[in-house]
Amino acid sequence: MSYDIYMREPSREPILDNPIKLNKPHYFKGGTHSLGGTNELTLNITYNYYKFYTETIDSEKGIRWIYGKTGEEVLPLLEAAAGVLGVKQSDNYWEATPGNAGHALLGLIAFCKLRPDGIFEGD
Repeated sequence: MSYDIYMREPSREPILDNPIKLNKPHYFKGGTHSLGGTNELTLNITYNYYKFYTETIDSEKGIRWIYGKTGEEVLPLLEAAAGVLGVKQSDNYWEATPGNAGHALLGLIAFCKLRPDGIFEGD
């Protein structure tokens, strides 16, 4: 189980699997990733990190709190959560550690900086 999170254009209705596309690929890796990168602002994050996101982002929704919000709106909270959790990864991506959960936020933080007007969606 995981979170498939993407950022969509602000002018479009929420349509799953309709992410913003960049001119160049990015290489942020989550639970799944594209070899050679992807030009879509998408990131898959394992559900194993759920408890860390309910502790640092939203006690009820966890990471899903960002859905429907712009990059500009969520950036301060994502940066604060990554600061609390740390970003040092363990050797095992799937291991539920604060550092793994914080490191996964770095991709979303980068999306916020690339497209502050983009709106996060996910499933």
